[in-house]
Order: sequence, then C-alpha cells, then structure tokens
Amino acid sequence: MFKIRLVLACVAVAGLSACLDNDLERGLAGAAAGAVVTDALGGDPVTGAIVGGAAGALCDEVTTACR
Repeated sequence: MFKIRLVLACVAVAGLSACLDNDLERGLAGAAAGAVVTDALGGDPVTGAIVGGAAGALCDEVTTACR
C-alpha cells in the first residue's frame, strides 16, 4: 500500500507541475504532496502539508527551477 500511495503522489505532482504559474499554485501543490508523502511514510500529514506548502511557495525565491 505504501508504494501505491507514493507512486500516485508522484504522478499527481508531476501532472500539476506544468501548470504552476504563481506562488499560490506552487504552495497548494507542495502542501498536497507533502501531506500525501508524509502520510505514506507514517508521519503527521498536517506537518507535511505545512512544510510542503512553504517549500512550494518559496521555491522560486531560492532556485530558478520553479519558474
């Protein structure tokens, strides 16, 4: 079950990566991915969503890969 959730999360994030134009969209995608991956690993999904959302929203300030 762990592998199925992780694969589905990766596919969902990859599918959304082409249409992320602003910080809000990147933050929402990061929050969703963080929650799913953290839940699949047995952690707290809320913490994963917070960390993933922050990383998604701030990634274009740190690197050019998110632009």
